[in-house]
Amino acid sequence: MSESPGVHIRHREPVHDDDRLPDDLPALLRRLYRSRGVTGPEALDYRLASLPAPTELAGLDAVARALAEAIVNGVNVLVVGDFDADGATSTAVAVSALRAMGAASVQYLVPNRFAFGYGLSPALVAVARDYAPDLILTVDNGISAHEGVEAANEAGIEVVITDHHLPGTTLPAARAIANPQVDSPGFEGSELAGVGVCFYAMLATRSVLRARDWFGGERPEPALVDQLDRVALGTIADVVPLDRVNRLLVDQGLRRIRGGGANPGTLALLDAAGRDPAAASATDLGFGAAPRLNAAGRLDDMSIGIETLLAPDAATAQHQAGRLDQLNRERRDLEQQMRETAIADIEAETLAGDGDMAPILCLFNADWHQGVVGIVASRLLERFRRPVIAFAPGEQGLIKGSARSVPGLHMRDLLEAVNTRSGGTLLERFGGHAMAAGLTLPGRHFEAFKALLIEQARYRLGDEPGREEIWADGALPAPAYTLETAVMLRDAGPWGAGFPEPRFHETFHVLDQRVVGGRHLKFSLAPRCAPSVRMDGIAFNAAETTIATGGLAEAVFRLEVNRYRGVDRPQLVIEHLLGA
Repeated sequence: MSESPGVHIRHREPVHDDDRLPDDLPALLRRLYRSRGVTGPEALDYRLASLPAPTELAGLDAVARALAEAIVNGVNVLVVGDFDADGATSTAVAVSALRAMGAASVQYLVPNRFAFGYGLSPALVAVARDYAPDLILTVDNGISAHEGVEAANEAGIEVVITDHHLPGTTLPAARAIANPQVDSPGFEGSELAGVGVCFYAMLATRSVLRARDWFGGERPEPALVDQLDRVALGTIADVVPLDRVNRLLVDQGLRRIRGGGANPGTLALLDAAGRDPAAASATDLGFGAAPRLNAAGRLDDMSIGIETLLAPDAATAQHQAGRLDQLNRERRDLEQQMRETAIADIEAETLAGDGDMAPILCLFNADWHQGVVGIVASRLLERFRRPVIAFAPGEQGLIKGSARSVPGLHMRDLLEAVNTRSGGTLLERFGGHAMAAGLTLPGRHFEAFKALLIEQARYRLGDEPGREEIWADGALPAPAYTLETAVMLRDAGPWGAGFPEPRFHETFHVLDQRVVGGRHLKFSLAPRCAPSVRMDGIAFNAAETTIATGGLAEAVFRLEVNRYRGVDRPQLVIEHLLGA
């Protein structure tokens, strides 16, 4: 929740004049869909039968043939994943699906964030050799692992890559590569998360095995729809754009969760977050299950999260999810401490200078935890409306940073410019995309890096950040402040990145307010458009906000279903409180 006068609220408008949506669609949904570029029923077709064919993804056939051959020949397969939620769900999908298809030996290995860093590196291949694999399957990584693939090839281990990250100018010398960013311009699923690509690889592998009459008798053909709850979780957690294909996968996964057909691990993660699987939404996955899964990779080892996802029964899953919930509590405490320290440092540096804040915030603290700096960078960006790079200590004198950017500043390009200006002498490595990136450099280079970074950011942004724009869907009609509307909006998704959850703009009479949970502000509100309607509202992490009871407050909010003690009620979740 933010409170700032330096913002501009903009209302979404229809993207196209074309409108072939069903005549019986409620007017509110028609407006919401059209403003998100949906003009016809095909964009809302979430049937599994409408999933784009695996044959449209370049390289997938070669991946499937390599995996099918490994299964038929009974060789040892090692799945190498990543330490975030997308990597964990990808690993769980690959391991469970390959085993279900009859693979004789499937193990997994995920690099520890603190010991190895990201991806299939030569150091990780050295560890992988202890597993005696004949074939390594990478999931949610591998497209930039040139040295790691070369090390595996030299060790006589074949490598098959499934990934969704942008490739470099050359590709690793793997046996097969499936990545929608590589040679697949006509593939509708170009925005798939790593888990989505992995799911496609499993579908294609099953098709190859089916054609070889592999299944039958005591080896039944597995139902890969059993993986869809994991696919939905990883897709939402990785915040990939929810184009039609990703919405389809998430919708199908949510249907299985609500219908009781999800894997025990997914259900346990939702339960640990206090979310009801029977009414699960994309928000529950993104803000309930995903943070607990990610906590393992941030503070400990992602194998805890993967074992939760692979748990064979509810009791095992709940035990594992309890460990993840505790890690998430520790992560929240660390985040709060680091955020408070960072804010104090930024304010002190600003006061010590000329009073003007730098166009980009670059911070390092020897006491910070490298698994949490990414979250802290995001929180600082929200507060100061400036791009942020936060660093924590690494190993052998290195520091590791996590960067978050604003629209109009391509973070990876900015790091490339800094690296070029320094003659390649400051950065050990870096990578990422427009809005987020990761980087490593020797600690002794921090001040020089910071100076060059600010110089390059000022060249691109100027001295002041642009005015913050908040997008909303206009006013919520007065008759729509109901539970029925909240349910309709929830079920009209899935909503997420690139297909934003509906947010409305209104001025309210503040009838009552109180602090709950020590950090959140609970309201009783009446919309100015419907003053006789009394609504519950909550603004998270807003306890210090000052709004006069009896006065007016302008807000951007979501209308949600709040389930408390088995009873559903409509609730306004206030994201931006602007005053009136």
